[in-house]
Amino acid sequence: MTWLEGLFSLHSSLQTIIILSLVCAVGLAAGKIRIFGVSLGIAFVFFIGILAGHLGLSIDAQMLDYAENFGLILFVYTLGLHVGPSFFSAFKHEGKEFNLWGVAVIVVGTLLALLLCQITSVGIPDMMGLLCGATTNTPALGAAQSALQHLGLPTGGAALGCAVTYPLGVVGVILAILLMRKLFVKPEDLEPKSDSNENDTFVGQFVAINPAIAGKTIAEISQMTHFKFIISRIWRDGQVIVPISSNHIHLNDSVLVVTTKDDAEAMTLLFGKRVEKDWNREQIDWNSIDSKVESRVLVISRTELNGKLLGQLQLRHTYGVNVSRVMRGDVKLLATPDLRLQYGDRVAVVGAPQDIDNVEGFLGNAVQTLNEPNLAAIFIGIILGLALGTIPISIPGMDVPVRLGIAGGPILVGILVGTFGPRFHLITYTTRSASLMLRKLGLSLYLACLGLEAGGGFFETVIRSEGLLWIGLGFLLTVVPVLIVGLIALKTRRMDYGTICGILCGSMANPMALSYANETIKGDSSSVSYATVYPLSMFIRVIIAQVIVMFFA
Repeated sequence: MTWLEGLFSLHSSLQTIIILSLVCAVGLAAGKIRIFGVSLGIAFVFFIGILAGHLGLSIDAQMLDYAENFGLILFVYTLGLHVGPSFFSAFKHEGKEFNLWGVAVIVVGTLLALLLCQITSVGIPDMMGLLCGATTNTPALGAAQSALQHLGLPTGGAALGCAVTYPLGVVGVILAILLMRKLFVKPEDLEPKSDSNENDTFVGQFVAINPAIAGKTIAEISQMTHFKFIISRIWRDGQVIVPISSNHIHLNDSVLVVTTKDDAEAMTLLFGKRVEKDWNREQIDWNSIDSKVESRVLVISRTELNGKLLGQLQLRHTYGVNVSRVMRGDVKLLATPDLRLQYGDRVAVVGAPQDIDNVEGFLGNAVQTLNEPNLAAIFIGIILGLALGTIPISIPGMDVPVRLGIAGGPILVGILVGTFGPRFHLITYTTRSASLMLRKLGLSLYLACLGLEAGGGFFETVIRSEGLLWIGLGFLLTVVPVLIVGLIALKTRRMDYGTICGILCGSMANPMALSYANETIKGDSSSVSYATVYPLSMFIRVIIAQVIVMFFA
């Protein structure tokens, strides 16, 4: 049995893989168990890691550091890639509001930490460690320690305080959002307040009775207004026409228009009359509308088309078809000429069956090729993200520069690559299942290492004289800001519960709580709002940690 004991006790690369695999496997299996209707999912890996560390299982320190950092980097980068296509549209519409709520969480937590310093015996250096652990923000701890070293103050208390409160900080956000859901969330709060990020298109049927557009071509009508729209069908005298820009619109023509939700009412003013028929239902058989025109969804699988503008393809003039909408992941976009296509986009094409067959060969529509992710783009993005995270950013009045770190840099690059990669003909498409697997793999590794790292001396630290006090203070610093800001945001009824959870998790730099939210709330609203507030929130926390040390220590 000596060889079996060696697999678990002798530090090696093989032993590292075995220990991490064991912790992840047991944690993921236990995470499916429901207690009082609640399961922690992937979060349970963290607890199994603590238990394993307490029982004496350990791995080489360098291997542990590598696996932990690699897991975190893989998770945040692939998360950035996943939310990238919808990130900027969300930021443009609601990003400022999301970040204001995130900053509110930071302000409440910081003020509470300063208040607790006044009413307890905990000094500023130790309190900064408690705050960094309670908010699971190790870059902020590094910044605080640098500031303490610059002032000639000891840094051991900050590091120990962070180690004590970090485990509860990881779990505290989950407990807070779970308590919020059980006591304050109504069923309607679970439904997205707005699905504009998922479907920004509107399909409507209109009758051309406006004399101002009678006899004009579609191109001329488009130039008359700044609103964007696509006419996919024209019904005239019992005949159906697949229009091109040179087609004239006659009075009493019935047109099927695809536009944005914001411009839907403007279409009524432009054409004159809207037909009261719901064309936005999920289950519509578009091919049963008329026999001569077919609607088909084709996939862009030709790499040469990645990054091309839709207007550059000249599909109307070359093939006689119209593209009405483009589906990118779960996002539905209006097919305007200036829309930049991406590898893996699904385009809704309207035209005669033979014409669609011709354009199908041009676009590729080889679904099987999409199952092969471009791993090179992922590794290149990770390199760029780590390089960005190490760039020192000097702020006037502060002697120590701040950095985005190994989490902030990759998530920012992931968002940028996911959004703008096609402009540089970089294929970033990943199937939904592959993206989810990479995110869960990275998060599982990160949580397993985090648990093993904390478990070794966790219980010994807790039973120290100041251990229980520190844990109690850390719990307050984690839960109170989340509950206060979360309840205020919930009562405003401006955002749904999923979006609020993403904001709270992002402001607390807590990927495990995000994973819990994603597993219990439908849709991607949590991931989008998390990625929206995470970079700025982490950056602000790093700055605040140094400012407090420099002015109050």
